[in-house]
Amino acid sequence: MEELPLRPELRGRTAYGAPQLPVEHQLNTNENPYPLPESLLADLGTALAEASRGLNRYPDRDALALRADLAAFLTRTSGEPVAVEQVWAANGSNEVLQQLLQTFGGAGRTALGFTPSYSMHPIISRGTGSTWVDGHRSPDFTIDPAGAAAQLRDVRPDVVFVTSPNNPTGTSVDLDTIAALYDATDGVLVVDEAYTEFARAGTTSALSLLPGRPRLVVSRTMSKAFGMAGLRLGYLAADPAVVDAVQLVRLPYHLSTLTQAAARTALAHTDELLATVHAVMAQRDRIVAALPGMGLTSVPSDANFVLFGRFADAPAAWQALLDREVLVRDVGLPGWLRVTAGTPEETDAFLTALGEIAQSHRSSEGG
Repeated sequence: MEELPLRPELRGRTAYGAPQLPVEHQLNTNENPYPLPESLLADLGTALAEASRGLNRYPDRDALALRADLAAFLTRTSGEPVAVEQVWAANGSNEVLQQLLQTFGGAGRTALGFTPSYSMHPIISRGTGSTWVDGHRSPDFTIDPAGAAAQLRDVRPDVVFVTSPNNPTGTSVDLDTIAALYDATDGVLVVDEAYTEFARAGTTSALSLLPGRPRLVVSRTMSKAFGMAGLRLGYLAADPAVVDAVQLVRLPYHLSTLTQAAARTALAHTDELLATVHAVMAQRDRIVAALPGMGLTSVPSDANFVLFGRFADAPAAWQALLDREVLVRDVGLPGWLRVTAGTPEETDAFLTALGEIAQSHRSSEGG
C-alpha cells in the first residue's frame, strides 16, 4: 500500500484521546459531574432558538459581545480589571493554545512545558511545526524557580507553558515562580488555568500578573467548573497586542453563532453553574483523606481530580478498577493513576473499588 506523505514529526504518533468506555462510573476526563440547572436549560432553548433565526448569516467574526461578558466575568471573580480588548475566545482552550502556537511558535521555533503536564501541549506544538522541549520538575512535581529559569535561559523557547493547577498532578504554581519564569524568557509565557476555579483558598490567579507583562497569557475554559465540556468554549486574557496577534491566524468566523449564544447564556448563570464547585472540591478532599488508610498517597491537588498511588503496576491497578466498573485515567506516570472528583455516589463507588484492590496492587514503598 502506498504510504501517505505525512510530515516527519507526525510519523509514529498516536492521536490524543482518553478511553470512552461504557462503564458505570466514568472518572477519567475531569468533567463536572453535575447536570446543567433547569433554569439555564430553559434560557438556552430560548437563546438558541432566537440565534437560529440568523443562521443564514455568518456569526460575529470578533465575538465582541461574548468577549465583553467574559471580561466582566474575569473582573468580577478575580478582582482584577480585565477589558474586552484583552480577551479572546475560541472552540475550547485547545484552539486558544493552537492559535497561540500558530502565532508565536511554528517551524524553526521552540515550545517548552514542565512535564508531566497537559499532554496536549506537545501534541499541539508538533501539529504547528514547533519543536517541543520537556522542562524539568522536582520529584514532588513542583517547579523549582531557579532551575526552571536556568533552563529557559539555556533553551530560549519562543512559547513557554505553565499549567496551574497542573494536569495531571493538581499542583498549583505560585505567582513568584510565574513572575521569575517570565523574567527568564523572551518568549510568550502561557499560564494554563483550566482548573483554577477548584483551587484551595489562598491560591491566586496569574491574572494579577498581567499588568506590565505584555508577553504573559492566561488561558481558561468553560469545560470544567462551568460544567459545559460539550460546548467547547475556551478563552484567554492578555495584553491587547496578543489578542490582535492571534487574529492573524484564526479561521474566518471560527466561533459559531450558536456557540456564542450558548456561552453568553451560560455566563448569565455563572453563580448557579459555579455553585457545584465546592461540592466537587469536597469529594476531592474526601478522596485525599481516605487514601492513607489504604496505604496509598496523593499529590496535593488544587484541581477537580487527584493523582494517587503508589502502585507496583499502575496499569494493572487501572484494569482492576475497571473490572469493578470504575474508569480512572492512566496518565503514563509509573506508580500513579488519576481520578476525577465526582458526585458523592461516584466517590463511594471509587473508594469501595479502591479498597478492594489497594492491598494487592500498592507498591511496597507505600505512601
